[in-house]
Order: sequence, then structure tokens, then C-alpha cells
Amino acid sequence: MSRTTTPRIDAPAPPGSPSPGFPDWSHAADQAAKAVPDQAINACWRALNHLSAAQLYLTDNPRLARPLRTTDVKETPRGHWGVCPPVNYMLAHLGPLTAWRPPGAELLVLHGAGHAGPSALAHAYLNGTLHLTGKGPGWSMPELRALISGFPHPERFGGEITPLIPGVRHTGGQLGPALAVAQGMVLDAPHRLVVPLIGDGELETGATAAAWLARRALSGSGDHGAVLPVVLANGLKMGGPSLLADMTEDEVHGYFTGLGYEPQIHDGAALPGFRQLLSDAFSRLRPLNEPGRQPVLVLTMPKGHTGPEQVAGRRISGTPAVHKTPLKDPRRSDAEFAALAAWLASYRPAELFTTQGRPTDLVRQALPGPSRQPETARSSVPLASRGPQSWPLVSAVIRERAADGAFRLFSPDEIASNRLELGRGGSLPPWAVEILNEEICHGWLQGYTETGRDALLATYEAFAPVNTSLLVQHLKHRRLRYASGQGGLPSINYLITSLGWRNTYTHQNPGLVSSMLETEDGFVHVYTPADAMRAAATLGVMLAGHDRVNFLITDKHPGPSFPPDPFRDELTEGAAVWPLLSHRGRPDLVLASAGDVPARELSAAARLLRKSHPETKIRYLHVNDLAVLGPAPHWPYALSERAFTRLFRTDTPVLMAVPTHPGIVRALLAARGETGRFHVVGYRDPGRPTTPEGLLDRCDLSAAALSAQAALMLKERTR
Repeated sequence: MSRTTTPRIDAPAPPGSPSPGFPDWSHAADQAAKAVPDQAINACWRALNHLSAAQLYLTDNPRLARPLRTTDVKETPRGHWGVCPPVNYMLAHLGPLTAWRPPGAELLVLHGAGHAGPSALAHAYLNGTLHLTGKGPGWSMPELRALISGFPHPERFGGEITPLIPGVRHTGGQLGPALAVAQGMVLDAPHRLVVPLIGDGELETGATAAAWLARRALSGSGDHGAVLPVVLANGLKMGGPSLLADMTEDEVHGYFTGLGYEPQIHDGAALPGFRQLLSDAFSRLRPLNEPGRQPVLVLTMPKGHTGPEQVAGRRISGTPAVHKTPLKDPRRSDAEFAALAAWLASYRPAELFTTQGRPTDLVRQALPGPSRQPETARSSVPLASRGPQSWPLVSAVIRERAADGAFRLFSPDEIASNRLELGRGGSLPPWAVEILNEEICHGWLQGYTETGRDALLATYEAFAPVNTSLLVQHLKHRRLRYASGQGGLPSINYLITSLGWRNTYTHQNPGLVSSMLETEDGFVHVYTPADAMRAAATLGVMLAGHDRVNFLITDKHPGPSFPPDPFRDELTEGAAVWPLLSHRGRPDLVLASAGDVPARELSAAARLLRKSHPETKIRYLHVNDLAVLGPAPHWPYALSERAFTRLFRTDTPVLMAVPTHPGIVRALLAARGETGRFHVVGYRDPGRPTTPEGLLDRCDLSAAALSAQAALMLKERTR
């Protein structure tokens, strides 16, 4: 791609004025330009670059107050350099805009790729929010030395971007969803502007490719904030040139124009020109829901810019060598040591930091002001306290929650198919959005909840596994946020329906919840209610909760209703005995169901057993949350040993019917030491198309097959 130092802006600004409540970001950009000189932006960028490189290589001498020595250099340099300079360039330019944002407005930066860990740590240090020495966050020489010598801080922050670093917003290790997450963050938040930093490699993912077009699905869906995407078109992925690098500037311009955006391309070489381009982009910002072209910045600064060009005849710039540590062993190589000394000295760090480790006045002029906390608009009455009688149907729960505000439902074109009645006459209310892309739905869901609002993703059971990797990475993100005291976010909620038990062969795949349970993550809950009333009440609790990743498995087709009396214990404990299907006293056999289809079949099997084996004492129980079957401490909400024994006993055979793959339930039980007396029946691939009744038979999950298995277990017990 050719590189230019002048902004390319061909299209006029969209006509009309923004929606009411949308901040005047253009005025904020003008104010910042007047208040902060170009020299301050440049100094802040140099400070970020120096700290990023110093973290990779140095153990001491952070200001280069004396000539560099080999003893100042780390034995084994580690970390990622290449993405830091363009990320730092954007952070330096956005800092003043954050400080001069309009009253009541909020500007958030969202890191797409996680490799800019040194950049995020450097930014946190300059902002005075980093805490490394135990003496409180702030600026000091001990803090500065701890920042560089301790990197990659394996027991504290790690070398990549995580929520453990103060002030960081990042989508997690999954590559690609940053643009969709940014869109989710600004839904129903007209005061908010999110700037996602999107790398070359991310541009090649399906999630990013779909998110450009996905904006069109949000037209007319409410009043939203704005997203200003920044593409870091640095020419390289991890191992070689990016696909974007093979495009001419005209092709790049045509690509984004065709997607409905107004591309503005710049290489960052002329700082005043880039500031003008950024100001022009802010003047063209429009709410996400408004039609017309939206600006996108394409920064073509080379990967690893300002680093060494070559060393000892070996080319470094423009090659994959800049991705991590461009100089592999400067402590032992004279040529690399000289290159490192020249590289760090080029930033003139003594001009950027005082002898006390404080950023100089010039640097501080470009630093951002304090940012607002995520909004936490909630219903005045906790939904969990309203009790199950308020929601006879799942649709009613969703409508009632939406009426309280700060709520969104996302679905991959399956709201009607999943029999959710959200609006009059089958119409969709503005708070419900459909797009035929599970990854985008998850990105919107994640962004919405990350900013303190409740959301729900409703999808087919068979298609939900598409988001497995996104969810695994998001669990890591949540775990780190929670560990750093940043808990309290609304839960991630999935409504999984159109179950494979009633669907065609290609639509049979309950694999998502198996993958989630395999993580042994205590945030995960897999709810398997027995009927519609229980499903509605469980969903209400999910939507009112925090710090969980919830999956509700429920059949969209009508089924039998069961006595409500045991449900309170099912909801609070995760499992409960059903007295009407159980005998008093010590049982000969325990029957346990999880899910509505298994409850239907196993309860019918219990009635068959009463006729065929009238002398047999049966205990029937239902499991409403599969996660409680696992042992503590991996599962903090697990049944205690005492409760588990009270339900399942220790010497009684158990026949268990589940709506998932049985293997994951066996694994949870095996972790408790239960490997022999449980016989778990669930989905297994029938190998060919079949009817719903045929599928139950092939999986040994029909009432007849279950009663036959129960009889066999009773017979084996008496031998």
C-alpha cells in the first residue's frame, strides 16, 4: 500500500445533525487542539515508545541517565514490540480528546489485539494508575524501575493486554471481535464514543469482516453512541505481510467506501497533518444508528516504527522480526547492544522523565483526564426478588426486563423461529436486533454488558458452538477482571433453544455447554429447567445477576408442566427431590433428570417402573444447573458433599438423563469420585437422519429405553 502524509478525504460529511443527546465531539477536538501543542503529543508518543522498548530489554537505567551497560540489559528479552508504536501514536493523540471531552460524554479506547501489553502498561504508568511497588500508584523512580525490570510481570499482569492492567478495555484473546464489541458498547449510550484499534490480522477474520456490514442492522434500533474504528494498517501480521498490505491506496479506499465508510488514510509521519485528520474525523462522527457514511481512520505507520532498521547486515524493519523482540540477544552481541543503545537514546528519555520518575510537564499535557465509570443502570427492583409467578413464559420475562430499560436482545435471525413474542403482531421492538452472524451477536452482547447493561443472546442449540472460542476467551477476561477487583459486571446470558431433540440431523449439536463445563470455570452455569415455568423464572434470575456466564437450555415447543413446589430448591441449590415421584425412606434407585426433554421422558419412565416394579422404592430428583454437580473448589456453587449425599446417597445406583453430551456430566461426577454407580444417558450422534422419536431411542433416552435401563440396574444390584 502506498503511504501518504496528507489526509485523504474525498466524501462530504453526512447531511443533517446528529440525534439529540449526541455530544459535540468536533468541538472537543477543536478545544484539545488549541490546548495541547503538537510538541506535547510527540513527547507523549516518545515516552510511550521508550517505556515499551525499555520493558522488553532493560533491568535498570530507565532514563538513560548514564551510558547504557550490558548489566542494564535483560538476560532474555521477552514481549511484543511491533504493534506498540502505532498503538502508542493513537493513545498519545486520543489522550487530550479524553481530557477535553464534552460534559457528560465518555471516550473509551478498545484494544483489538492483545500483543500491545508493554504499551498498555506504559500508558497506565503515565496516567499514574499503575501500582507495582506496594507504596500506592503514582510516579516515582522505584515504580519506574519496577515497571521495566519486572516485565512481563508473570505473576501480576502478564506480558499481554488483560483487564489486570488499570484502564484497559480489551476483548480477550480471541482475534477479531473488537469492532463488534465496540458497537455493543455504544448501544443505548448516545454519550459514549468508542475507538477500537484494529490490526491488519484482525481485518482478515470473519468477525471483523462481518462487523463492518453489521452496523446496518442497527438502523432504527434506538439512540446510540458512536464508533470511530482505527485500522492499524502496518503491513504485517505475525508471520508475514497482511492481505491489506497487498492493496493499493485506491483499493483500500474503495474497500471501505464499499462497506459504507469514509476512509481517511495517513501514515503518521506529519503529526500536524494527522491531528487535522483526526479533527476532521470527529466532525464527521454520527450515532451508530444513523444512516450515511461513518469515518474510519487507516493508519499506515509501519509495524515496529522507530525501532532499529537493520543490525549487522540483517534487515529488521518491514520483516516479521519486529513482531516480538527485534534484537534477540543485545546483552551478548556487540552489534545488537549498540543498536539497542541508539534505539533507546533516540527517544531522548531524559527529556520525558524527571529524576523522580515523573513525566515532564510537556508529556503530562497530552495525558487523558479521569474517565467515567461504566454505567450501571438497573431496574429499581431486583428481578430475582419478584419470584417465578411474574413470568409464566420466557417471552414475558424478556419483555418485562426490556421495559425497565438498559437491556438488549441479540439473535442470529432466529427470534421468530425460536417462538419469542417480543412485539405486537410479530414485529421486533427496537431493543431486539437480528443479524445472521453468531460472532457479531456475541460481540454486541459482550460490549453491552462490559459497559454495565443487561443483554441476552438467543440462538439455536446447533449454531451456538460457533462462539465457543469467543466464550472461552471471554471467561479468561472475566476471571482476570474479577481477580483485580473489577467484578460486578452484568452476566453474559445465552438462551439456547431449537434443541436438536426435535430438529433435523444437521441441527443436532449440544457441544457449546460441554466446552463451557470443560473449562471448570466457576463463572459458568448451565441451566436445565424441567418446564416452561421453571425456564422463565430461571431466565429472570439470570438477567438480574452479575459475574456469571449463563446458558439456559430450554425447548421452544410446549411440554408437560411439573409440580412447582420443589422449584425453589432447584433454583437456589441447583437440584431438588420431586416428592410426588419419590417413595419415602431409603431408595433402591435414584432417577435424576436435567432439562425439559429428559424430564419428560424420565418422569414417564418412573411411572412405568411403578407399574412393572411396584416393590421398588424410587427417589426422583431434577438438576436445574449442571455446574452444581462438579466438586468445590473448582465450582464455587457446587452442591456440598452433605447435600450431594442427601440427594444421591452413597450406595444407590443412579440413572441420569441429560440434554447434553453425557461425557461432560460423567466428567463432573468423576471429579467427585463417582465413577461406578452413575449411568448417564444423553445425546449421541445417531449417524444418520431420524425422527425425534427415533433419536430418543437411538440415544436410549426414550421413556421405554430409560425404564428398561432402570430395570437392568435394579437387577444387577440384587445379584
